[in-house]
Amino acid sequence: MPLSYEGHDTKRELYTKEQRQRRDSTKWTLVQGILAPVQFLVFLISVVLVVRYLATGEGYAAATISIIVKTMVLYTIMITGAIWEKVVFGQYLLAPNFFWEDVVSFFVIGLHTIYLVCLFSDLISSQMLMLLALLAYFIYVVNAVQFLLKLRMARLQHVPEFSHA
Repeated sequence: MPLSYEGHDTKRELYTKEQRQRRDSTKWTLVQGILAPVQFLVFLISVVLVVRYLATGEGYAAATISIIVKTMVLYTIMITGAIWEKVVFGQYLLAPNFFWEDVVSFFVIGLHTIYLVCLFSDLISSQMLMLLALLAYFIYVVNAVQFLLKLRMARLQHVPEFSHA
């Protein structure tokens, strides 16, 4: 049985003809298509640096800088993704076609923001900061999988698609 919420049936086409035309004609689709792999590359580098710090106690500054860079890229992709969603679906966030992806994105952004607050307020230890970053990264991976599944869904519906993350 397909999942339904707010009148959204997952068996339905991901885009209407008009939404597909808006998606294909907006520069924001290309922006999302570029930012998504950039964010993933930054994430991979950061994970290595964070795990290195946790395993050896070395490289705290590099790991911290990488998390800050990852957070800035995340904020950028979220803002541009909201613009993309407005252009394609007529609302900035929580459009039915990307509702659950947006909800999980809020958790990802929230955890990254909590990391920054804790870092700049010196609220928790460096070890705890790195563990918080890893938790944020785990939820980010869940969110990335959600978007990859939507990309696959669009392709299976014979619709060219760029990642919206």
